[in-house]
Amino acid sequence: MRTFRISIIGFGAVGQGVARSILSKQEYLNKQGIDLQVVGISDSKGCEINETGIDIEAALLRKKQKGSVAVGSGNGLDIIRDVEHDIVVEVTPTNIKNGEPGLGNMRAAFGSGKHVVTSNKGPLALHFSDLKELAEDNGLFLRYEATVGGAVPIFNLVHEALAGNTVIGIEGILNGTCNYILTRMSDERMPYDLVLKEAQELGFAETDPTYDVEGIDSAIKLVIIANSVFSQAATYKDVDVTGINKITPEALELANKNDYVVKLVCEAREGKLTVAPRLVPKRHPLAVGGTLNVASILTDLAGRITISGKGAGSIETASSILSDILYIVRNSKS
Repeated sequence: MRTFRISIIGFGAVGQGVARSILSKQEYLNKQGIDLQVVGISDSKGCEINETGIDIEAALLRKKQKGSVAVGSGNGLDIIRDVEHDIVVEVTPTNIKNGEPGLGNMRAAFGSGKHVVTSNKGPLALHFSDLKELAEDNGLFLRYEATVGGAVPIFNLVHEALAGNTVIGIEGILNGTCNYILTRMSDERMPYDLVLKEAQELGFAETDPTYDVEGIDSAIKLVIIANSVFSQAATYKDVDVTGINKITPEALELANKNDYVVKLVCEAREGKLTVAPRLVPKRHPLAVGGTLNVASILTDLAGRITISGKGAGSIETASSILSDILYIVRNSKS
């Protein structure tokens, strides 16, 4: 039995999803000869540390009842620097302005000899090359499948299953909120403001939906794709971005009459990065509805490979995080 000790830095929806996934998969993992021990959990109010393994069920219950996992003072950095473990699961909220606190957490992890698995888009959108280099210099893994597409395994597909292929271009729908809004507007002929309100009530859209509807979230994800897949040094400023907030039901109805749907499409090709509403034929692989995400990858050898799935949700995102954890477990020399 190989024991790997992990910390969960950030215990919001995704962090709790990771904890639940580890809990539910313990029997499966043990059959694989793997024992994952959570030895540190932090949220914005404090942390819990137990070097022999935290009672995950008790931590989840405490978070639900008290709003915090904290049983003592300290923060994520304290766990990363002072608690002996192997993998830091960095799932604090995305901050696209300066990447903190995730950026500092990741740097501290690599500086103290720990692998990083993350869903945090901010640090990777701002400092992808620096973080990748820092990990490699220290002989460590940086895994980030959960930053783009939720449960959709874009990076694993490109870097592992399609290894040896040259990726010519990638296009996709990477924001479930926008896809939901456009689908409802088209299907029900509802105005944008009304559908946005519905999406907020259902929890698909934030109270402030700016990041989603103006295409910012999609652009950030496209930057990570460009840097990871095409080895670019792209930033948000390199993306030509148009959101969906000016699309009318009339425009969608006109598209529908001509057998098209309107989708917010992200595209990376030949150094060009764009996020914009586009007409998509109804039978095209990108014409997925609701909150689904989709990525269509054009390669020289395999041709076009298209994958689709749930692009958000705590358990769905945790699925990608658990996959990355297991990659490290199986490929680490420690």
